[in-house]
Amino acid sequence: MSDENGTDTSSTSPGPRPEEIRFFGTTWVDHSGGYALRRAAVGVGALVAAAAGCLVLRLAYQGLAIADVGSFVNVLVVVMFAICSALAFTRTWSGFTQRPDPERQASLRGFMTIGFVGVLVAHALRCLTEAPGEKLRRQEYETAREQYERRTARRAGNPAKKPRNKKER
Repeated sequence: MSDENGTDTSSTSPGPRPEEIRFFGTTWVDHSGGYALRRAAVGVGALVAAAAGCLVLRLAYQGLAIADVGSFVNVLVVVMFAICSALAFTRTWSGFTQRPDPERQASLRGFMTIGFVGVLVAHALRCLTEAPGEKLRRQEYETAREQYERRTARRAGNPAKKPRNKKER
């Protein structure tokens, strides 16, 4: 059976399974299934969406100029979007290498929404080197595989069939 990304999900191999990444499924593990093409498409898509977002913000700014709300409000709006975009970029970028705190992430949801351009730019830049979040998930997956290998290597079969020392009898 395959998922929507064409990745085999019916694998019966024992052990931990890799976590899926949006738009990539589990193809990030072995870079199969058009991984490079997907990375390029996600990067370009993020840049196109960021450009469209900037266009919408420009139209909103022009609407404020037409409404003649004053220079203070115009500057306040520009500074607000710049700060929120910078904050969203840094939070998204750091989220690619370490798991964010869910409570802190929830408290910053408004900033992340307002600074959506920063989120999109972070995704586009990360796609230049890897799938967004691949490094973090690869570290977690390799650690889980190592722990699984250590646990299964210690087991040498049925302990009841283990030969006993002559001293114990």
